[in-house]
Parts: sequence; C-alpha cells; structure tokens
Amino acid sequence: MTRERRLGRGLEALLSQPVDADSNAEPFREQHAAAGPVDPHGTVWINVYEIDRNPFQPRHVFRDEEIHSLADSVRQHGMLQPVIVRRIGDRYQLISGERRWRAATVASWEKVPCLVREADDRQMAELAIVENVQRKDLGPLEKASSFERYLEQYGCTQEELATRINLDRSTIANLIRLLELPEAVRTALAEERITQGHARALLPLGEEREQIQVCQQIQDEQLSVRATEQLVSSLIREADGRQPLGVAPGTTPSAPRSRSEQISSLEQELRAALGTKVDIREGAKGKGRIVIHFKSHDEFNRLRSDLAGGSHGEQSRAG
Repeated sequence: MTRERRLGRGLEALLSQPVDADSNAEPFREQHAAAGPVDPHGTVWINVYEIDRNPFQPRHVFRDEEIHSLADSVRQHGMLQPVIVRRIGDRYQLISGERRWRAATVASWEKVPCLVREADDRQMAELAIVENVQRKDLGPLEKASSFERYLEQYGCTQEELATRINLDRSTIANLIRLLELPEAVRTALAEERITQGHARALLPLGEEREQIQVCQQIQDEQLSVRATEQLVSSLIREADGRQPLGVAPGTTPSAPRSRSEQISSLEQELRAALGTKVDIREGAKGKGRIVIHFKSHDEFNRLRSDLAGGSHGEQSRAG
C-alpha cells in the first residue's frame, strides 16, 4: 500500500468521510476547471486565492526547489489527488494537501481541485499531524512541537493522542523530549548539523552546558550516533566518580564499591528509555536506590507520565 493511500485511510478515519477521489480516474488538469464547478470526479474547483492554510499546520518550511519541482510535474502530468478543505464563511481552509496547493499556485493554475469536508478545530489539528508525521522531510522538532501544542490545547495524555492518530506513544514521547534540549542543540538539529539520534543521545546529560559542548564536538569530529552514546556514557561515569551520591561537598568519600556489568548495563538502559540521567546505587545485602534526575518541573511531569504509562498526563497539565 502506498504512503498516500495509507494517509488517505487515516484521514478518512478521523473525518468519518471519504477523502480519496477515484484512484482509476485520470489526473486532474487545469482545463477541467472550465467544465463547471463540479466535475465527474466529484470534486469542486476552487480559486487558489480563496483557500487559506491550515492554522494547525506543523510544517514551517516549504523548500522552494521541491515546490517548483512539484509545480513542473503538475503542469506536465496534472494533479493525481485533490486537496481537502473545509468551508469557513466565504473562504476555505486547507485540511490536507498544502504542497499541492502551493505547487498549483506556482504552476499558475487559477483553480485547484478540492474535496470539501466538515472538520472542527480538533480534527484539523489531528489531521495536520497525521498528514505530516509520516513525511521524512518534516523535521523532528516540527513534529514534536505539533504534538506538544495539541497536548496543551486539548489537555489529553500522550497515550490518548497516540490512540487518536494511530501512532506509538513512544514515538510521541521520544520526539517531545527533544524540546527539552537547549536552544543551541535544537538549532543544530533543525539545520541538520546533527541527527535526531545524536540529539536523543544528549538527553541523559544533566547540564545544558555539557549538552552544548558535546553537540559541538559531534560536529567538529563528525561523531556517529554510537560514538556519541559512548561519549555521553563516559562523561556520566566521570561525573559520578567526581561526586558520589549522598556525599556532602568537602567530605572524603569512602572507597567506591565495585559495580557489576549488569547494574551498569541496566543503568544505561534506563537512561536511554527515560531520556535523562539515572543513577543506580547498590547498598549492602542487595539493597539500593534508583535516582532519576530532572532539570525542570515540566521534565518532572514528563517523567512521571512516562513511568505511569501516560496516566498522569492530564493531572500534570491541570496542575
């Protein structure tokens, strides 16, 4: 099944209305608009200047070269699928298909084929996420921002959003964590100087200063994601050795206990899963402590939600 067809089914599920034109029909061409307001495809031809963007669109950047390339294709071959809009007063708002709408404008089409559907604001936000989250060219921070904006606006949990848009909660959680990184790191990620994997590897570091320094080192030394993970682990171990947990500054700690490989491995797994610094402290007779670090109230709420499987998401936002 093609990505476009999967997307169409996702939109249909959210709208409870069909969104695909006849897949066996000929492509839409500009001259079809002259035949009348409604053509045999069941679509309405609407002036491109009567259509406004989806206000919930997570995509902020549309590359000119891609739009012009799509416009060339539209001129030569027509448009394979109509755009989807909703009516707002005497104008229309895009639900899906902004790239096609922009390309049609560049191709100097006066009108564009549309399917007019009903959708409230919440559905519009969900539809914008569904349309864009599957695209590889949409940046991880844009996806993360759209998730966070939706959660804040509608006061739901990550689990509820995941169910509504048919996405794994872990995907949503991992992307939202990227917004906790300092601005310098987010900028490097947005400009593709580091990858999403690099950015995630920086999350367990406890200090923004360290995250920024390692981010720069990634770029200077062209570190792989694996090398970055190893570097972060060594920095955390070094920091643990400088000041063991529970030892007051200015005092001399006792000799450190040897750590099993199993405990060290488990510690790394927890850090990777939670996206923050985690310490496992072994005591006598098999006892010990697990300490989870956080840098802000928002991060604390995020960790609490993750540990509870998302059940505290609404409470944390309400508080």
